[in-house]
Amino acid sequence: MTNIAEQTLATIVSNNNKTVPVLEKHNLDYCCRGKRTLTEACLEKHIPVEKIIQELQEFTNTEVKPVFSFNTMNAEQLISYIVLHHHFYVRQSIQLIISHLEKVAAKHGDSFPYMRAVLDLFNEINKDMTSHMEKEEAVLFPRIKGLENLFTSKTRADIATAYISAPINVMETEHDHAGRILGNIRELTSDYAIPAEACTTFRIVLSELKDFEEDLHRHIHLENNLLFPLANKMIQSLNN
Repeated sequence: MTNIAEQTLATIVSNNNKTVPVLEKHNLDYCCRGKRTLTEACLEKHIPVEKIIQELQEFTNTEVKPVFSFNTMNAEQLISYIVLHHHFYVRQSIQLIISHLEKVAAKHGDSFPYMRAVLDLFNEINKDMTSHMEKEEAVLFPRIKGLENLFTSKTRADIATAYISAPINVMETEHDHAGRILGNIRELTSDYAIPAEACTTFRIVLSELKDFEEDLHRHIHLENNLLFPLANKMIQSLNN
């Protein structure tokens, strides 16, 4: 982990995605705000950077689960992974989470009014993410996968840039919006803290929300910090 303090959060995760749990633990945003260095992120959170470096070293030295080598994937492989793992997860989990939130808000809303706000925010996530994934799968991802055909047809780089960059900018803006909403949910629930009197559904949905946010962070990281820069590099090669 040479000079890791001066590496960006996105680079740290890209080089070794086993570092994600440590960054998640300390709410260090490596996806939407992944361009900050570890030192800069720690200063914002008032966390000693040495503490995070030590935890990263300890965790990555003991964690032996297999990981995907995302850095070696091409654009089509990254897209396939994102759709099969992250888009599928969102579609499978989001309605169940809403169902659990509706039960908790109805049963415990008087005692825990913030859960009604959480339900409203997550309904917004449902609407936004559904539209967002449809646009990626119908527009942006096919365009990225078709970039090689643009090379062979010698399309001008400025045309290719508009063809790809415009939807990428939209997706990144929507990523930021989704990240802020889930950040608001985390704040409302005090980092998904489980009240002592919480029923089983209450406990389950807080765990589901935490898992959902962490999955979204990984999801956005793969797109913002790997797939989209890769697409832009492919466009730049049109000038060569």
